[in-house]
Amino acid sequence: MSAAPITQFRDEVRTWLREHLVGEFARYRDRGGIGRDDLPLAVQLAWERELASGGWVGLGYPAHLGGRPASLDEQVAFHEELAAARPPARLGNVGATLLGPTLLAFGTPEQQARFVPGICAAAQHWCQGYSEPDAGSDLAGIRTRADLDGDAWVLHGQKVWCTLAHVAEWCFVLARTDPDSTRHAGLSYLLVPMDQPGFAVRPIRQPTGSEEFSELFIDGARTDVDLVVGPVGGGWKVAMGTLGFERGVGSLGMQLSFAQALDALIARARANGSFDDPAVRDALARAWSEVRIMRYNAQRSLVPLADGAPGPAASISKLYWSQWFQRYGELALRVRGTSALVSDDPTAPFDPTQQEFLFGRAVTIFAGSSEIQRNILGESVLGLPREPR
Repeated sequence: MSAAPITQFRDEVRTWLREHLVGEFARYRDRGGIGRDDLPLAVQLAWERELASGGWVGLGYPAHLGGRPASLDEQVAFHEELAAARPPARLGNVGATLLGPTLLAFGTPEQQARFVPGICAAAQHWCQGYSEPDAGSDLAGIRTRADLDGDAWVLHGQKVWCTLAHVAEWCFVLARTDPDSTRHAGLSYLLVPMDQPGFAVRPIRQPTGSEEFSELFIDGARTDVDLVVGPVGGGWKVAMGTLGFERGVGSLGMQLSFAQALDALIARARANGSFDDPAVRDALARAWSEVRIMRYNAQRSLVPLADGAPGPAASISKLYWSQWFQRYGELALRVRGTSALVSDDPTAPFDPTQQEFLFGRAVTIFAGSSEIQRNILGESVLGLPREPR
């Protein structure tokens, strides 16, 4: 795409944001974000609906499914401009960034027509049912089962670390549909309504005080027989496709927010004098270089998206950004010095910097632990021998 159309598109995005990022939304600018629990849920829900009203939630989706067709360049430009405007943090985007692309890649036309318009309109919210108490990073060891009973699947099992399950109406669940199967075989990817008997949600309170994650208890919940995405027993490929989409275009906006946060930290270091410490200055310079490396690598990893689902090389982005964010949280406390021992916010036990530090303990575990990401890269990208089991 030539430069002129992209420039015009960026102008359109900036104009829309300037006109809509007002009132209550302007009050909560630059609030929320990864690891920060300083944005009311009602504001997040309203902001997501506001974005949907402009067609931005369904950016890149087909028009006949309620979306707004856009090139990969335009999608990248939107996420960059959105991050630059520092709006309130978006509501998880489990539907728009994970399930929606999965349905377009693997779902039937009927499944797409039923669910994608609600995702694009921010009228339907989803959560992910993957990890279990005894099967987190080792996802192939899941035990949740789905048994066929006439025209429905009946599910039994337990899921954990389900993001925003307390606001979701639907959950995409990876379950074992072949009772005699083991490991990756015999798994299916099911779409399950949550407002029914046999589906219980219990929030998990984190050290930061937030309850972003939940535990799901499934005991006899049912879903229609045709709500399997991909072939029955072929859910592993679909589930891996979903994880690949998680490393997609939206990650560029997240990384731009990292760069903004680092700029603010550098300014703080100059103001409080910690910048004069050679060790702190070296760590800040390293973080500055790394956030730009992160961006260049993420741009490179987006190329496969033009042809469908991303490949295993997308794991590089997850591995890199999660480790960077963890080091950033530690560096931010170091820059603050002894003031980091108490909250800057008298109304909350933790201020945003402390929340980010505490949440950073989790980022190298969720969405695929660093150990698993290295195995994927070693075995599926570099062709190294499989890890002994």
